[in-house]
Amino acid sequence: MTGAVTVRPLEAADWSAVETIYREGIATGNATFEAEPPSWEQFDAGKLTIGRLVAVDESGTVLGWVAASPISGRQAYRGVVEHSVYVAAGAAGRGVGTQLLSAFIAAADHAGIWTIQSTVFPENLPSLVLHERAGFRIVGRRERIAHMSHGPSAGRWRDTILLERRAASPVSDDA
Repeated sequence: MTGAVTVRPLEAADWSAVETIYREGIATGNATFEAEPPSWEQFDAGKLTIGRLVAVDESGTVLGWVAASPISGRQAYRGVVEHSVYVAAGAAGRGVGTQLLSAFIAAADHAGIWTIQSTVFPENLPSLVLHERAGFRIVGRRERIAHMSHGPSAGRWRDTILLERRAASPVSDDA
């Protein structure tokens, strides 16, 4: 795969490709605690429309996706989200993750999101490097936070790294 990559809004018609990429991540055992992707209806209901994006090649093939969820329904946390970014195995190393994350950050900043969080397995070095390069910082390690039910680490307690990025121009105290 070579050629130009375009980032655009994720649409319902992209779900089959998004789900396939999600399944690839699940199979690695280092992308999520989830054993199965959600249905489109669950995904759509649980993700914000802000920054819900896909990266596509010249033929329209989906190469990766990014989406976020609110971390809380409480008003005090209205500007804090947790995001996920996934890149198809066949598109790794092409800068797709960088393009997706950059576009997501721009959309989040424009929408007044002041903190973007992500939880990454410590073994997922490409994701940790991607986030560091995008301005995220490690704020902690959650030890034995959850028990893995699937993949190569099935039956093991797993640690996660909590990352965050703060907006360059945070919302004023009057907001």
